Amino acid sequence: MSKYDNFSREELIELLQKQDKELSLKKYGLVWDSEKEPEQVVIDCAKKLPVFKNIPEKDIKTNDDDYNIMIEGDNYHALQVLNYTHKEKIDVIYIDPPYNTGNKDFIYNDKFVDKEDGYRHSKWLNFMEKRLELAKELLKDDGVIFISIDDNEEHNLRLLCDKIFGENNFIENFIWVKNSGGSLSKTTLTRHEYILCYAKNKLSVLDAPIFYVKKNGYDAVVDLVEKCKKHKNIEETTKQLKLFYRQHPELKGISLYEYLDENWNIYRLLPITAPNNNFYDVLHPITHKPVVTPPRGWSWSKETMEENIKKGKVVFGKDETYTIAQKLYLEDAKYEHKRSTINSDQAEGNKLLSEILGGTIKFNNPKPTSILEYILYNTNKQAIILDFFAGSGTTGQAVLNLNKQDDGKRRFILCTNNEGNIATGVCYPRIQKVIQGYNKNGNGEFIEGLGGNLKYFKTNFVENSKNTTQTKINLAKECSDMICLKTGRFNQISIKNSSFKIFSNNKNDQYTCIYFDCFDTDIQSFIKEISKLNGKKDVYIFSLTDLVDNSLFKGIADVKLEAIPYKILDLYRRIAKAHIKGSNHD
Repeated sequence: MSKYDNFSREELIELLQKQDKELSLKKYGLVWDSEKEPEQVVIDCAKKLPVFKNIPEKDIKTNDDDYNIMIEGDNYHALQVLNYTHKEKIDVIYIDPPYNTGNKDFIYNDKFVDKEDGYRHSKWLNFMEKRLELAKELLKDDGVIFISIDDNEEHNLRLLCDKIFGENNFIENFIWVKNSGGSLSKTTLTRHEYILCYAKNKLSVLDAPIFYVKKNGYDAVVDLVEKCKKHKNIEETTKQLKLFYRQHPELKGISLYEYLDENWNIYRLLPITAPNNNFYDVLHPITHKPVVTPPRGWSWSKETMEENIKKGKVVFGKDETYTIAQKLYLEDAKYEHKRSTINSDQAEGNKLLSEILGGTIKFNNPKPTSILEYILYNTNKQAIILDFFAGSGTTGQAVLNLNKQDDGKRRFILCTNNEGNIATGVCYPRIQKVIQGYNKNGNGEFIEGLGGNLKYFKTNFVENSKNTTQTKINLAKECSDMICLKTGRFNQISIKNSSFKIFSNNKNDQYTCIYFDCFDTDIQSFIKEISKLNGKKDVYIFSLTDLVDNSLFKGIADVKLEAIPYKILDLYRRIAKAHIKGSNHD
């Protein structure tokens, strides 16, 4: 029998109303105002659908590697298109969004948001929420996102990211300690910012290489030994190594690695002892008598001990009266976890940008490349890195620097609008010069280019007509460039036909075939051309539905079919449904 059985109807209603009132007052998490003034770029998407258009005169090609990508346009539109071309393909996202200081750094609907705006924080949160939701869908399962921010919105951003990525997927709040610059208030001189890091799935990135960095001094020690090998013996080199450590007391992380084996491998010694109750005899290789057993026993089992002795990982004393130690090689311990504090000079960013662009460009506080190189260090050499607040292009240069250092094939995708000619006057010329080489400060020392390729796109739009069929026809005709971006094939095969286009990769063993004629006037010519191709063929065919007649390609090998523009249009509609709405954001 329930305790509520004797309650009257009126009493139950009163009790429910009381509970509803209490629950409405008890919310945990980030709550902000719904958009009083909807974001115009979102509303615009109800009338026009974003696409990418390649600007070939701005493409850069120096080798046969895959292309880096630069996109000029509003990042909300760019993220929608990328959700079609790069869904779950991005390894790392880094963004440096507006900090919402109230000092003309955050534009909402073509107006700067100032400190007196009563909806200042809500506008910023609504702005960021939509973009982060789209960004999350781009990350691989083991992908991570880094977001620069300062005290104005750090607390709000943390809770927003908890909501979007999940509190359990928080990785770290890195602190960038700036060695110059900073903001002076009436109380303190602030010389730090934050870089929030979240994983899409934290379980997939446990012990991931991206969170490790080479130990300070490792390269210098290895270089010293390599040079000594040319004119010194092992004993002399060991003395040189110990002297080096005395001269560099800051290298505490590696200073114990002061020995060299017969193969010139650098190692340290560590006792093989632990309270594991592993007590057994270990015979000295010369006297064949048991060596001294540690009071707490051996840290290894007998089987592991025998295996490591055979591998030469155990060092014996001159006789059995000495205990033994294990060799730990520097090569096996060259990495350590990245630290949560990063030291870098803010002025480096301004100086480098001035050197590249000749000192004529004004851009507020570009990030130093060292910050991005630290964050991105040890990423997969094939990683795709996205920055959709690209600004001056620091992320792109950092990726190219890392590739130069370790022969990597990482690629970047940079998205930026062109307010104040940021895209065409700052970001693009910077990347162009870094790839091709430039004269330092415009007329000084020539800096060799880092190499690489670039495809330049602008966001364009297709009218979202009330006539759905017409919208599909329009979109199908304009989606070729974004399909090429999706498949990574840009080399158009020269075929004189207005109904279709065929593109290949650099090796000419993979093809992207696009048929956009809604009237099927030349489908047989299209099929005939495809039948001539040897290799994988992704075929995109116009259809008013999501269906394609497979029988048309019967007998042609390695064909994968997709109807256009169904998936694109369906994606845009789902995004619009999610974003053109009111919400309590609880």
